[in-house]
Amino acid sequence: MTIAADLSESAYRQAEIFLATLDEDWARHVAAVGPCGHAAKPAREPYEALVRAIAYQQLHAKAGDAILGRFLALYPAAAFPAPQQVLDTDEAALRACGFSATKLATIRGIAQAALDGVVPTRAQALAMPDEALIERLVTLRGVGRWTVEMLLIYTVERSDILPADDFGVRDGYRRLKRLDATPTRKQMEAIGLAWSPYRTIAAWYLWRVPANAARP
Repeated sequence: MTIAADLSESAYRQAEIFLATLDEDWARHVAAVGPCGHAAKPAREPYEALVRAIAYQQLHAKAGDAILGRFLALYPAAAFPAPQQVLDTDEAALRACGFSATKLATIRGIAQAALDGVVPTRAQALAMPDEALIERLVTLRGVGRWTVEMLLIYTVERSDILPADDFGVRDGYRRLKRLDATPTRKQMEAIGLAWSPYRTIAAWYLWRVPANAARP
């Protein structure tokens, strides 16, 4: 729930040391992966980050890149379209970018919510506790907890977020510990308490557990 976050190089090194001291599995994995290379996107406003996240939702990166590229091409004079621009754009033109009807409704809903002040500015988001931001944004159609957690990790730069719904995180832990079954979200949340205040960095490392992780 901490608002302030330190994602400096020195903080990364502290997190690496902390995780490596948890047990032999963590120590071996951190040593194998090396220094944390987590890269946030702090220049983006939450509105932009949410729209981008929805564009890529349930798609391979190349497909998401293509759809987002066509979307941005509709607004050549802007680095990223303002909410009102999106709402003023003909739906047929937006559908032609490759958005499904469901995604288009979500994106237009996000744009309207940004105009209504439901989607905070980056400055406002920085002042909000994690759960408060999650609770506000999951009220939007098509925006789930995982999407807001990615916003917290990459846009708001929070250092203690564990996306327990994320299969990569949960299965990464299964492989790290050589478990027979992938932990549930609730189990992952409980396990991850031991990684605070560096759960963002822990997630970064869990995303990088090799498929053949095993004892040497």
